[in-house]
Amino acid sequence: MCPHTQALQVKTNILFVINPISGGKAKLRIPTLIDKYLDKERFNANFLLTEYSGHATEIVEEAIAKNFDVIVAAGGDGTINEVASKVVEHGKILGILPLGSGNGLARFLNIPQNLKEAILLINKMKTDRIDSATFNHKFFFNLAGVGFDAHLSSAFSKDKKRGLAGYIKQSLKEVFSYKDEVYNINIDGADYNRKAFAVTVANSSQYGNNVYIAPDASVKDGLLDVCIIKPFSILKLPVLSYVMLKGTAESSDMIEIIRGQKITISRTKDGPVHVDGEPLKMGKEIEISINPLSLEVIVP
Repeated sequence: MCPHTQALQVKTNILFVINPISGGKAKLRIPTLIDKYLDKERFNANFLLTEYSGHATEIVEEAIAKNFDVIVAAGGDGTINEVASKVVEHGKILGILPLGSGNGLARFLNIPQNLKEAILLINKMKTDRIDSATFNHKFFFNLAGVGFDAHLSSAFSKDKKRGLAGYIKQSLKEVFSYKDEVYNINIDGADYNRKAFAVTVANSSQYGNNVYIAPDASVKDGLLDVCIIKPFSILKLPVLSYVMLKGTAESSDMIEIIRGQKITISRTKDGPVHVDGEPLKMGKEIEISINPLSLEVIVP
């Protein structure tokens, strides 16, 4: 072999899993933008659009069997959850194009909300490891919980109109009739009996749109923040909203935050939960645990 022959650069196989309806916006231009801004000397790019709930998980399973090393979730926190759940299992690399209505995890990781900038970020391939967690063995990466948030996720999933405006409208409709529940919460062996409007288990700090439930949470500390929103008069709803928008939940008397690694939530009956914003139904007892630094993700 000629000593001056340069070794051919081996390209990385990258798959973009695109949710065409996340955030209420059409996503048909995304492959065009990726084709324009992705470094073709570095990547062999493929695109697949999801067609139903759970489809992203199936797509990723097939892609991993075909030697895709980087899987990019193009959607909101629910799409990220489906993709990352398989990426973390198989030790691959996650990329994110934030296209949801809230983009809680992407905002926490400082991934650009601008699509062009988010694609250019992937070209740099700088990665970091973050914690994942499980909620009755179902992975989550941002937030999971019970109570009003779960009830709202279930109601919102039945609404054909996506996006922030629809979410706010649904929230205001549901909040007036919602009844607080009693929970027994065990955190690393200590018991807490609480009546609560909602109990949110936070890996990162926010729901999305810079609405903070756990402002001091970190995806790299090996801990989960259990955020208990106490019962409140409906007249104090603007105060709760202000606390979350200002990121002052840690000092608010409306929210109690306890950190831990192994958590059990017990309630009086089966009911809705949400896992990264996606509604599910689970039983009376929910076991939650943290998996430190288990997911490799592309970050700024």
